Amino acid sequence: MKKERPPLIHIHYLRPPDREKVYTQYLIHEEEGVKVTYAPDLSFESPKRIAGAVVLETGSEVVWFTFPGAWHDIGIFHRADGSFTGTYANILTPCVFEEGGVWRTTDLFLDLWIDPTGNLLVLDEDELEEAELKGWVDPDTARRARKEATTLSAQAAAGLWPPEVVRTWTLTRAREATASHA
Repeated sequence: MKKERPPLIHIHYLRPPDREKVYTQYLIHEEEGVKVTYAPDLSFESPKRIAGAVVLETGSEVVWFTFPGAWHDIGIFHRADGSFTGTYANILTPCVFEEGGVWRTTDLFLDLWIDPTGNLLVLDEDELEEAELKGWVDPDTARRARKEATTLSAQAAAGLWPPEVVRTWTLTRAREATASHA
């Protein structure tokens, strides 16, 4: 008997002022406080780089962690050959979960990146500043985004972030969760 593939979810990701992209991923695990999704075989016009290193490319896979009520999500990035490139966190509005596997969130521009050596970078502070100046993000929301980035950075420096669930969901485990079994 074949095991059914996990359900697909559709994340409506708004990047202010008006760019919305829908990401379709497999929902591979849910428990109190976290939803784990898997995005296989991604496609990019050109490789995505952070600090000069290619972190995503066509064929890349990402395991995502969405924490209901949180102002961030976490992605574990891999290149097309399956090699781990780092841990990425989007600072965003708490995800709204709708019926039919529709999730909605708004990007707040800031991102955190932890490379395989443990080096942490806060990315795109200039983009948040520009969005705030242009009125795309209100001052209170911008402050909340900066606070989230500061808190997560401090937790990472103390060895308390990312949470344990991120370490338990490897790429192999995510692949196995989506494979059909005879």
